Amino acid sequence: MMHPHTCLKWVNDEIGFGVFATRFIPKGTAVYVRDALEVRVERNAALLKNPAYHDIITKYSYVDSKGDYILSWDHARFVNHCCKPASLTTGYGFEIAIHDINEGEEITDDYGLLNIEEDIPLACCDSDCREVARPSDFDRYAEQWDVTVKDSLSHFYLHDQPLLKFLDAPILQQLNQYLEKGTPYLSVRTQKYEPKDRDTDLYFLRDRKVGSAVMERSE
Repeated sequence: MMHPHTCLKWVNDEIGFGVFATRFIPKGTAVYVRDALEVRVERNAALLKNPAYHDIITKYSYVDSKGDYILSWDHARFVNHCCKPASLTTGYGFEIAIHDINEGEEITDDYGLLNIEEDIPLACCDSDCREVARPSDFDRYAEQWDVTVKDSLSHFYLHDQPLLKFLDAPILQQLNQYLEKGTPYLSVRTQKYEPKDRDTDLYFLRDRKVGSAVMERSE
């Protein structure tokens, strides 16, 4: 579920749709949460063997740490990539704003955290665009992402959190224990999917192309 102060807008013919802030959203705000309404398609689901459904599922979903497809029921599925994103995935089941997001600004994330298994060409407007999102990005940038997420989490209770009520109770408890008592932090690495056999486990992200920092999930 996306933050309530967001909306879907058409970006251009190359990128397609994107998600934009309708009000100022401060750093440390949860901008997306994996709520109970999200559709989970298990990795071995028969539905994935149907080409028509397979294409839709892989186009609009992301893959979680179990290897299952998470298909958002709202406009969260249209969030685009940026190599300098406005938000990052955390180990706590939500994405957090890593800087202040101004009204009208696009809310982006990093596809390197979405368990991609094949290289995806990128064309960010950012001058430091990586040009290609790779499966190895998860390991390569995890430490850097954790530093950024930790810094953003330190702002978590300084602002209104309209998505807080949708967090799973056990996860919320872990988050509070980390923020209040300094218990172990849940790294973004906890979100990584480790397929048992990479040679036979390549259901998703085949034949995808990113134009101007967007996968087909935005068209």
